[in-house]
Amino acid sequence: MEAEKETPPPIIDQLKEYAETQIKLAKYDAIDRSSKFLASFITDMVVGVAFVLTFLFLSLAIAFGLSSLFHSYWAGFGCMAGIYLIIAIIIILVKGKIQQPLINLFVKKFFNL
Repeated sequence: MEAEKETPPPIIDQLKEYAETQIKLAKYDAIDRSSKFLASFITDMVVGVAFVLTFLFLSLAIAFGLSSLFHSYWAGFGCMAGIYLIIAIIIILVKGKIQQPLINLFVKKFFNL
């Protein structure tokens, strides 16, 4: 008796298997990218909140320090408001120079996961 040779599966079966494998690979890649993006987003948000809180308490400390220096809460907190107004005006004037590097940073972060 002759040993039976295994016949290769028809090309259609091979193509179906290849397509299924590619779909699974795309799903796994999407899961990997989205989980990396979500983890990076959450981490950045926690760091952002920490910076905002630090900025808030530092601002209060400076305002109370200026209040002590001027012997008036109104003067201390008014000076801090003036400082923030000056910072806001400067940011408005250089908005164009700040905007493009930020856009580039966000795009790079999104695509270099």
